Parts: sequence; C-alpha cells; structure tokens
Amino acid sequence: MMKMNEQKHKDLGLCKMSASSNLNIITTVLKARFKIISRYKGALLFEFFIPIVFAALPIMLGTAIAGGSANAAVNFQNNTAYAGNPGTMDYKLYMLIGASTFMTVMLMLWLVGYWIRREQETGTLEPLYLSPAKKIYVVSGVTLYALIRASITFFVSFFLGSLIFGVNPFQGNILLAILFLFIGLIPLWGISFLFGALILKIKEANSLIQMMQWIVAFFMGVYFPITVFPPFLRYIAMAFPPTWMNNGVRASLLNLSYFFGTWYADLAMIFVFGAIVPLLGYYVFLQTERRMKRNEGVGQF
Repeated sequence: MMKMNEQKHKDLGLCKMSASSNLNIITTVLKARFKIISRYKGALLFEFFIPIVFAALPIMLGTAIAGGSANAAVNFQNNTAYAGNPGTMDYKLYMLIGASTFMTVMLMLWLVGYWIRREQETGTLEPLYLSPAKKIYVVSGVTLYALIRASITFFVSFFLGSLIFGVNPFQGNILLAILFLFIGLIPLWGISFLFGALILKIKEANSLIQMMQWIVAFFMGVYFPITVFPPFLRYIAMAFPPTWMNNGVRASLLNLSYFFGTWYADLAMIFVFGAIVPLLGYYVFLQTERRMKRNEGVGQF
C-alpha cells in the first residue's frame, strides 16, 4: 500500500521536482504571460512609441532654444565633451538611446511589480505559494517574460525612432552596444526582485512606479551625461547598474567616453553588478516574504 502511494505521488510529481519540471514551470509562466499580452496589441504598439515621444520632447526643446539643429548640435557636443573626448553632435541618437534604455529598465520594474500587485488584489498570490512549484521558478518565468518584452521594445523603438528622427542606427560598434545591453539586463533582473519585495511589503504599485520612473530617469542620465552632476550625485548614479548599461550603449555607438576609460573595464563593472545584485535581490525578496508569512500573510492587500 505504501509503495502504491509513493508511486502515485511520484507520478503526480509532488514528491520531487526534476530539472525538466522546473524548466516546464518557467516556460508555462512565460507562455501564459505572452498569451495574455497578445490580447492587448494596442498596448504593445503604444510601448514602441513611448521612448520615441520621450526622446522627441528634449530634441524639439533643445533645437528651439538653440535656434536650429546646427546650433543645437554644437552646444550638445560641447556639453558631452569629457576627459579628452570631443563629445558628439548626434544629440538625436543620444536622446533616443537614453529613452529606449530607460523604457527597458522601467518595463522590467513595471511588469514584475504589477504582476505581484495583481496577484495580491485577485487573491491568487497565496494559493500560488501553496502549489508544489518553487517560487523562484514562477518568479523567474515572470522576470524572463519582462526581460524578453523589454528587449523587443528596445530594438523596435530604437530602429523605428531612428527612421523618424533621420539618424543612422548602424554607427559605432553595434555588437559591443548589444553586449552592454544584454549584460546590463542581468543586474536589472536582480533590481526587479528588490522592487517586487518592496511592492510585496507596502502593497502599492501605481504611486510607487510613478515615483520610481522619474528617479530612475534622473540617475540614469536619460537626457544628459551624469558628468554634469556634482561628485556626490555622480557617485550615487554610478552605484545604479542601469547607468552603466546606458552609458555603455551610448559610448559604443557614439564614440563617447566610458566611465573607466575602456569598454572592457566598464563591462567588467557590469559583470560585478550582475554577480551581486540578482543574489541580493532574491535574498531580500525571500526575507520579505518570510516576514510577511509570519505576520499578516502574503494574501493580505
């Protein structure tokens, strides 16, 4: 009888989760998220144009204030010159890169944060914790979905914006820029865990995301180089991993200065963030979750 029960539980997959079962959890969550968003094609289309609008505002404002595109280009080159680097006159592509990278960062935070909040409000978060599936694989499926969607948004909005603004997206070291982008997504994955833990604790998403997006844009230097910051703010900005990703993409495409002078030194710094931030983020997420289970429970909202 005992052997029959053991075999029954084994067949149901409740005793031990194999590697294939864990992978199946991630892919199932990933497919479910894409299936849901496929019903809202207008939202996807809108995401592609948000970075273009964000980039267009400072481009048009700077051109108007400078008295034309030529004057704006000269002024921008003077303001982006740093450490012997002559700067760049391609202010349109500079803004487009910053806006597209910013949208990538915010999508990672939005999608993870809103998922946790939605599960709380619908009362499905606590039952999810009672399932045999480990939370790390469920959350990994959600964050992987956010990563893929954010990456697609970056490339579509970047190349679409290049056509609209009439700039050349195929300049500089494109492969190095892509490397900075994808390596920079690793610490961003850990930041999404930290953000998810915060939403899990305070039980609020909308106001927090609205506040965070302006803080993120400020310290990333979406519209300006962080070299214009006073030293104290510059150090804070350089402690934020997306700042390195944003600067790395810009420096690779526009031949601007890297923070440490060379691309491999900056990329090594992103690798350091990639090794520390995901582990730190998941640890904080687990600790927040455990404290909530002991107190009010994860299903309260």
